[in-house]
Amino acid sequence: MELGFSIALIVLSALLMMLVLMHKGKGGGLSDMFGGGMQSSVGGSSVAERNLDRITIVVALAWFAVIVVLGLLMKFD
Repeated sequence: MELGFSIALIVLSALLMMLVLMHKGKGGGLSDMFGGGMQSSVGGSSVAERNLDRITIVVALAWFAVIVVLGLLMKFD
């Protein structure tokens, strides 16, 4: 069980790192390659950037949950 959560933690960590690096900074980012460079005048943020934000939040919450479960498994084992 711990092995499965450890593998999930490694995969989620790599995915989260990739997603964070795709966000646009001050000078642009990798998200520009996927349509993040087209800013709409109404929303202030493009659809691609908002979807990237949502995906990053979901992956970060899953990453946190895996850490908590893995910690509990190690504590009670």
